[in-house]
Amino acid sequence: MKKKLVSLLAVMAMTVSAIVGCGSSKGETAKSNETKAAAESEGESAAATDLKAGFIFLHDENSTYDLNFLNGAKAACEKLGVECVIKTNIPEGQECYEAACELADAGCDFIFADSFGHEDYMIEAAKEYPEVQFSHATGTKAHTENLENFHNAFASIYDGRYLAGIVAGMKLNEMIDNGDITAEQAKIGYVGAYTYAEVISGYTSFFLGARSVCPTATMEVTFTGSWYDETAEKEGANKLIQNGCVLISQHADSMGAPTACETAGVPNVSYNGSTVSACPNTFLVSSRINWEPYFEYALNCVAAGTPIDTDWCGTLENGAVELTDLGSAVAEGTQEAIDKAKEELIAGTIHTFDISTFTVDGKALESYEADVDTDADYTPDHEVVSDGYFHESGSEFRSAPYFDVQIDGITLLDTKF
Repeated sequence: MKKKLVSLLAVMAMTVSAIVGCGSSKGETAKSNETKAAAESEGESAAATDLKAGFIFLHDENSTYDLNFLNGAKAACEKLGVECVIKTNIPEGQECYEAACELADAGCDFIFADSFGHEDYMIEAAKEYPEVQFSHATGTKAHTENLENFHNAFASIYDGRYLAGIVAGMKLNEMIDNGDITAEQAKIGYVGAYTYAEVISGYTSFFLGARSVCPTATMEVTFTGSWYDETAEKEGANKLIQNGCVLISQHADSMGAPTACETAGVPNVSYNGSTVSACPNTFLVSSRINWEPYFEYALNCVAAGTPIDTDWCGTLENGAVELTDLGSAVAEGTQEAIDKAKEELIAGTIHTFDISTFTVDGKALESYEADVDTDADYTPDHEVVSDGYFHESGSEFRSAPYFDVQIDGITLLDTKF
């Protein structure tokens, strides 16, 4: 493994010290930060020059999810002067292992994969190439595999979705005030891919954001059984609209749902990037994870020979969680509302999963054991409710979501996926 150091003057623009994760297993964030701080105190900081990075993506730029990673990878590598090798349309199967091995054999020092189903194949490759650092987005196993060269990364996107939910709730209030709907008709539709914790966490945080400003809001969720299926996503959105949903959001990767909304004239909140060019009349906002901070952080760790966090979790504060610019269809006062909530989330004076803001079967959720150390039976193993809120992606747990609670006010139209 190549380990390069350059002077601080040469890399001041890289602002490595500003890129710190919110979640790390077994204190590794603190450990790696101490190492970097010590280097900086000696007048030096790591630069990721002369490195080669490989990236494995489930789809290509036609998927909003994968495009988000592609853009982050290219931006980070260009900024740090790292050679970037990209493999697209790599399925969640043995093809991922083969792609990872090809990248390692080609001299990549850091290899990253972006889809949940890639994880086992990345672990297999990491065991075969111990001198190469492997990282995986949305995964759950790094903290139990205990491999020095395998890492998981995610972000507190539930906070971003909560803010996007506030945008939706403000729009619902405007529709009520204008007489377009009654308060009881403030029903949101949501197109989800699978009934995974990641999707449940996403639609629940979005709903809680909406309900924080529009207390009569309800939600219906339909699932497609695919991360990327434009036809199914469009059909799902149309089904929700026919069911009386007056605003649509999604956790799926195509333009199917937004374009269905534009055709029907229904406000929409997208994911992973603005859809305003295709949906100028209905686009409200999009939340997304900005992966550039993580890629810069990880590549600089590789360059300096310092540990990459086992579980890295980006935040609103470090720029890994963000909203797009607002669309022209948003309600008046929306920007002020999300600015206030963002400030409070960063300060910790409010929490997305505050247990006083929702019920489960009519009761408060005062205790909950989540499946953090994922096993085949999804056995609950960690208490995650304390201090008045559900600790999603907690620093003592893991970065990937494990919120899988079905709260009141949300109706699932199908659960076969």
